This record gives sequence, structure tokens and C-alpha cells, in this order.
Amino acid sequence: MIDIDVKNLKKSFEVGHDVLSDLSFEVNAGEHVGILGANGCGKTTLFRLLTGEYAPDEGSIAIHKGRRIGLISQIPVYPAGWTTEDVLREAHARLRAMSDRLRELETLMATDSSRALLDEYDRLSDDFRRLGGYDMDRERNRVANGLDIPAEMRAREFDKLSGGEKTRVNLARLILEDTDILLLDEPTNHLDLRATEWLEDYITHFRGTVLAISHDRYFLDTIAQRCIEIVDGRAEFYSGNYSFYAVERQRRFDEQLKKYEKDQAKIEQLQKAAAQMHLWAFMGNDKLHKRAFSMEKRIERLSQTEKPKEAKRLSAGFKESEFRADEVLVADNLGKGFSGRTLFSGVEFKVTGGERIAVIGDNGTGKSTLVKLIVGEEQPDTGYVRRGPAVRMAYLPQIVKFRDPNLSAADTVIDECRCTMQEARDSLGAFGFTGEDALKAVGTLSGGEQSRLRLCILMRADVNLLILDEPTNHLDIPSREWMEDAISSYGEALLFVSHDRYFIEKFANRIWCFENGRITDFRGTFGEFRAYRERQQAIAQAAKSAAPKPEKKPKRSGTPEREKQLRRVEREINKAEARLAELEAECEANASDYVRLMELDAEREELNKSLDALYIEWEELDES
Repeated sequence: MIDIDVKNLKKSFEVGHDVLSDLSFEVNAGEHVGILGANGCGKTTLFRLLTGEYAPDEGSIAIHKGRRIGLISQIPVYPAGWTTEDVLREAHARLRAMSDRLRELETLMATDSSRALLDEYDRLSDDFRRLGGYDMDRERNRVANGLDIPAEMRAREFDKLSGGEKTRVNLARLILEDTDILLLDEPTNHLDLRATEWLEDYITHFRGTVLAISHDRYFLDTIAQRCIEIVDGRAEFYSGNYSFYAVERQRRFDEQLKKYEKDQAKIEQLQKAAAQMHLWAFMGNDKLHKRAFSMEKRIERLSQTEKPKEAKRLSAGFKESEFRADEVLVADNLGKGFSGRTLFSGVEFKVTGGERIAVIGDNGTGKSTLVKLIVGEEQPDTGYVRRGPAVRMAYLPQIVKFRDPNLSAADTVIDECRCTMQEARDSLGAFGFTGEDALKAVGTLSGGEQSRLRLCILMRADVNLLILDEPTNHLDIPSREWMEDAISSYGEALLFVSHDRYFIEKFANRIWCFENGRITDFRGTFGEFRAYRERQQAIAQAAKSAAPKPEKKPKRSGTPEREKQLRRVEREINKAEARLAELEAECEANASDYVRLMELDAEREELNKSLDALYIEWEELDES
């Protein structure tokens, strides 16, 4: 069954510039699809067309009848004063309305036992149970905890949350609504590793249809069954996850380039032959003109083969000074906190040349604070951290700033690197700032472009300690690949904070995991660290299961009268529990008899009260 059917879709916002042109694809029910493409190719526009926010210029979109569709990037406007908890509860508005109607029916049936009311009550009760009405609170807590929405945030007014917090809450609301088709536009941007892994697990087990735009390649590898790339407004299809797409895209490029080069060689050969035949034809053989014209038609057909375009790769590397000492960074008894809250304490480590350390952990555990202590932007509360005497450090912060945002990119490089215009243009060209791009004011550049420019400046210096704070945050996949190309050429000490697991796995050979105010220092790759944590959890679980259960207190010997009373209470408890079981069976047998159900419920309520009293009496007799 097809959930989404897009045919010959066209959308433009400027005359003569189509964002989407002749876009066609189908998505079957239950498929999980990654939507790929360069920035500006129309991915988000496609999602807004699917939700009806935009109307197509041409073509059609068909959503299977009855399917509910939700887009994560759209944050609704809620009434003034609504808390986060109100927003989360709104996801269950339909179930709460059903609950209110059930209570209303119960009141009506106290005086009216008509068949219509009984039928409505039975039908609504079944729907309420089937849709999870009795689990609303538990499910809301489960999703909120998974997406790192703590009780404190749930009590705050939604309008006062940050943009990232609103996105997390909106994602939780969308999940709780049990939407049939999820459209996820960069869902992991504001999630830490734990919350991202929770979301991956949820989507993996989600039976509905998912379309996901993401720059998180690890996320796409986990959740996507196939990928659709939007290229020049049209769809290209890949029958696998991101890793499959990356390999297959390169294979297709190589194949198309080989065909293009073969056609170009054939064109050159045919052009020479056609020219020769035209020459011979002028010497008296007119038939050769026809053969030459036939060759030229073939040349015209071959010329229609386009040369495949390949994204420019970084063509620059770090200027490195070989680090020969053993000491790059040393910390002892390092501690830091804010506003009475300790982030971490007692931290000790030693970093040597060539190590590549990934700093990971939940949001708010102190990862960026540690970086600021190392670079000198913050001072520790206890202990110290120091750099080795021969260390030359470069630091790429999470938010890049320049001294004068009105200077052009070229003038900024000249100002900070003390180089000539030609040297600045050469460096900028290697980082993709060519032509007019090098003359743009740095204040007008995007966040990704500013990070790239800062990296360009850092790479002109001699560096043997490189520190990066969320280097790939909010970068698209091509920009992340640029960043990785730059770092791949760097062989000295590297320390970086990141939630990008693809990036971490590629570069880290040591992991610092922030947790409960401490650092777990693991020497190995990210994959090895994950395997280690899984083993530790399995060992802890096995130890918990194997732990001897506490022995029951031996019963005190009592008087014959007490023993007699204890046996009497036990008989009454057994009798009451047996009657409760009978009442359950009678309730099922009389499900359509409202009057009888009311009688049985009243008896069951009285019986439960009696049982509670009997249990208390039994405990008192047993302990005396």
C-alpha cells in the first residue's frame, strides 16, 4: 500500500528558478526513507508541500486517505501561559476527550439504562483501551525522559523555552500523538547522544512511515531503509542507508565519468573523420558529404552526455610542527561548578602527542566547560589543567566570532594571518571561497561558512594541539566532509567535543565520557567504547540477577491463640481473593448489562476494602 505518491512535482519561488522540477517518487506504508541533497535543493520545501503549507505549481501529491501526517520543524502556537506539560498533554487531547465522555456516560447511565447509551459506552471503552488511554501518563513520562525533558522543563512556560528546547518538546508531542507519517527535519540537532539513541530506537520500532532529513550520517545509517536524493529538482533513488548511498553515489559518478570520457574520445575521432570526408568530397566524391553529415549527427548525440559534477574537496592541510615531548595536557584534581552546582570534580588526565580524544556526554555535564578551562576562558574551582611548554594550540569554538564582521573574508585572513592578498586568496580558494565569495563580509556568512573561514585561518599557523567544540554542529553533509578532510591531514594531538557519532568514530582513539560529575577515560575507538559499555551493563545486570535474595525474618513463636487467629485471617484472605476472581468473571459475562455491572463494581469495591484491612491484621499478627 502506498502512503505517499508524488508525481511530476514542480515548485519555484522566483521566475525561471525551479526549486523542484518534475519530482516523482512513491513511499510505501511503513517505509523509513532518508531524504538527501545539498542545502537549497528543496528538501524542506518538499516537506512543506507534503503537509499542505505550500501548494505545488504543477504536479500532484497524494497522501493515503485517513493517514495523519506530522512535521517536526513546525512548532504550533499555543495559548499564553501554557506549560511544557500542557503541550505534552495536548498530544492526548483525543484520548482525554474520550475519557471525559466516558465519565459523562457513566453519570447518564445512573438514571438511563437505554441500549443506545450502553452501546456507546461499550464502543468508547474498547476504543479508549485499544488506543492506550489507560497508559497516557506512563507514555508521556517515557517519551519526555527519553528526549531529555526533565520535570523542571515540563513545569516551565512553553513560550519561555529556547528554540532547541521547543524543538525537543514538539518532537515529543508528535511522537505521543501516534502520527501515521512522521516527517523529521533535522530531528537530532538539539539532542545529545543519549536522546538521539533513544529516538533512533523509537523510529526503528515505529511501524508507521518516516521521511527524515538529517545531516547526522550515523542517524541515517540506523533508521533509513532507503534514500532519495534531490538533484537539480529531481529524485535519484538508492536502495539502502547512508553508507550504501555514499558508496553507490561514487560508483555512479565513476561510471558516468567513464562514459563521458569515452564519448569525448569518440567525438574527437569522429570530428577528424568527418572533416577528412568533407575534404575528400570537395575533390569530386559527393557521397562522402552524406557520410560526414551522418557522423556529425552522431557527434551531436554523443555531445548530449553531460560531464558529472563532483563536489569540490578540500585541497589544504594543517601546517604542523612535529611534537616530540610526551606532555601535551595535564590535569590534577580539576573541579568546576556554577551557581552552587558542581559539574565535575577530581578530574585527572594526561594527554600525549598524536592522541585524538572525543569528549562525549549528556548536555549540561560540563564538556564545553572543560574545553574553556583548557583554553583559559574559565578558571577552575579546584586543581589545575596546564598545557605542555612546547604546545602551540588552535581552538575552534562552537560559536565563531571575528573582530570586525564588516571586513571581507579576504581582508579578515590578511588581518589575522599577516599575509598578502594573493596568499589570502590562495588559502580561501582551497576552502571553497572563490571569486566573489572571498569578498563577502564575514558578518553575512552562514554559521557553516564562518566555521570554515575560522578553520582556514587556523590552518595557516603551526599547530600541535587542535581543540574543537562541536565542530560539525549545524553543518550540512558536504560541509562536514570538508571539515573531516581538513582534520584527516592533521596528525598531532586533537581534542574535540561532539555528538556526531560518524565524526567520533572516524577520528577518536580515546574517549572521555562525562557522567555523574566524573570522566570515564577509555582508550579505544567509539565503537569499542560502546561495546565496553554494553559489556559493563550486561555484567551489572547479571550480578543483580545472581545476588542472593534477603532472607525472610523467621516467624516469632507465638501463643496458640495468636496462631489460631493468624490461620483464621489467612482463610478469610483466601476466601476474599477467590470471590474477587469470581467477580472479574461475572463482570466479563455481564459486560452489556449496565445495572448488573454497577452492582458488581460496588461489591468489588467493598471487598477490596475488606482485603486491605485483612492484610494489615495479618501483618500485625505475623510480626507479634
